[in-house]
Amino acid sequence: MPVFTSPWTSARVSSVLSGGRPSLAATIIVATSAILWWLSTFHAAAMPSWAPWDFSFSWFYATAFPLLWYVRGWRRTPAERRPGWWRVALFLLGMALIYAVLQTRLEYLAQHMFFLNRLQHVVMHHLGPFLIALAWPWATILAGAPPAVSRLVETKPVRRLLAASRQPVVAAFLFVGLIALWLIPDVHFRAMIDPDLYLVMNWTMVGDGVLFWSLVLDPRDRSEAGTSFGVRALLAVAIMFPQIAIGAVIALSTRDLYAFYTWCGRLYPSIGPLDDQNYGGLIVWIPPAMMSVVALILVLNALRLNEERQSEGQEVMAAPWTGR
Repeated sequence: MPVFTSPWTSARVSSVLSGGRPSLAATIIVATSAILWWLSTFHAAAMPSWAPWDFSFSWFYATAFPLLWYVRGWRRTPAERRPGWWRVALFLLGMALIYAVLQTRLEYLAQHMFFLNRLQHVVMHHLGPFLIALAWPWATILAGAPPAVSRLVETKPVRRLLAASRQPVVAAFLFVGLIALWLIPDVHFRAMIDPDLYLVMNWTMVGDGVLFWSLVLDPRDRSEAGTSFGVRALLAVAIMFPQIAIGAVIALSTRDLYAFYTWCGRLYPSIGPLDDQNYGGLIVWIPPAMMSVVALILVLNALRLNEERQSEGQEVMAAPWTGR
């Protein structure tokens, strides 16, 4: 359980994250976080199902402040350059899904049933980041972020880290490798009983998901994105087969691989260890594979749109010479 320490007063946190003088919105966010922490710590039984079961300052701030900056950036962006309503909706939905599986009673359910834990991770690593990347909110967020955040993004270490994460081989290895790592039975057991490692596991899932899908679903051409549409399409397909293999091994296993859920007690006694495990394996197997197919279609569509824009540009340039 995170500890709310007195040096981090509402004024100080909101000042750091809003860039200088504390804004009303940032102060409200920090004050709300303190209230939620107090309620979940001392009055957990009174909290509704949609409220945090185990409140985390890091997840709350990682959701609230990007949303605040996105709204600010949207307002500061000229009307003709603002993201369309569907992109705004995708961003909000992606953020809401990640928050829901990590900061509501769903988290408690995911800690007591393996198949719900796998569903949680599909949202954290696939669906939520997929929707956020498809919304392509980065320019809008930076437009509304405080100068300190913009400067941090432009520093050499951060730029090098982002560049490394966008190398196709590295991106694919991390995407599949992290899934496999946290599904190793001994590692999974340790992560579920160690609060610090549990937080690391969840952060790596969400962070890696956002980085990977932002590479694959990048709407820009190769000159700006640094990777061709062909490579992005290949990445979308390549990650599908290892995940199918991992899911198949779990779903078809005839012994209980994840003793943590037996040890802590399953919520639904009618679902035995092997059934729970089989359902979880199918979730690892099928939904991610379907998302890879959707990603492939979206990459090919982005390629088509870029080719159409280039073709229109060439026609405009040729007009003075052709008389059209």
